[in-house]
Amino acid sequence: MGVQWGAGLRAGPLYVGSGSILTVLTSDQSKGADVYAGLKIPIYQSRPKDKDEDGVLDKVDGCPEVPGPIENNGCPWPDTDGDQVLDKDDNCPDEAGIIENNGCPWEDTDNDGVLDKDDNCPEEAGVIENQGCPWPDTDADGVLDKDDNCPEVPGTVANNGCPELTEEVQKTLNEYAKTILFNSGKATIKIESTNVLVDIIKILNEYPNATFTVEGHTDSIGSVPANQKLSEERALSVKNFLVDKGIDSARLTAIGYGESKPIATNMYKAGRAENRRVEINLVKN
Repeated sequence: MGVQWGAGLRAGPLYVGSGSILTVLTSDQSKGADVYAGLKIPIYQSRPKDKDEDGVLDKVDGCPEVPGPIENNGCPWPDTDGDQVLDKDDNCPDEAGIIENNGCPWEDTDNDGVLDKDDNCPEEAGVIENQGCPWPDTDADGVLDKDDNCPEVPGTVANNGCPELTEEVQKTLNEYAKTILFNSGKATIKIESTNVLVDIIKILNEYPNATFTVEGHTDSIGSVPANQKLSEERALSVKNFLVDKGIDSARLTAIGYGESKPIATNMYKAGRAENRRVEINLVKN
């Protein structure tokens, strides 16, 4: 049995052909050809619908006309509070918040106007200028540290939180100062005056914001220029001693008055002794 060649033709649903027509036409030995014909009738099969083209068939799509993810049955994730954080990611889905806080508003636990995220004292009401913390008053004198010139020493409001030097303390200070002794005609302090100078330093340290003048005075024995120079040198000698022991030099000013401000008569020895003195006086602002 040899190989046979045929041909076919199709027009729409109709088709006709032969499995051996080409062999018959080209061979002298073939005596007949087969012929076939037919009609193809298509049978319609409906495709599953997905109106919103979200990959979820309408029959199982909870929102068939609105695209949504498979995980939410074909519906878009809701944003109930409208804060642009989807409910699935929103820790506060019924209260508008911000993305950075997972959909919740920033809290202000102490209601001081400083949000907890920026508040160094979130459970204690404070002020914005101090990062949400109250201003401290370390010495509990009623003057806040930010306004207190002596934050670690109790003082008064009138004196910016520093203690005020009373007349009684001023009197005591000068009672000590008047007992400072010098070598005769010189500005060197006698060793026996050390203890009284230590007492003076204790008083000065109790009023760290106060400034003072260290004043030197002499009697009238000798020339006026010589007495003026000696008073200046003695005042400076006392100032230098106090500074060497820790008193801020900016708090002290040395002044010499010579014999110009006597407190007793220079006619007698006792009076002259009183006039030879040092005073330490508060500088009042």
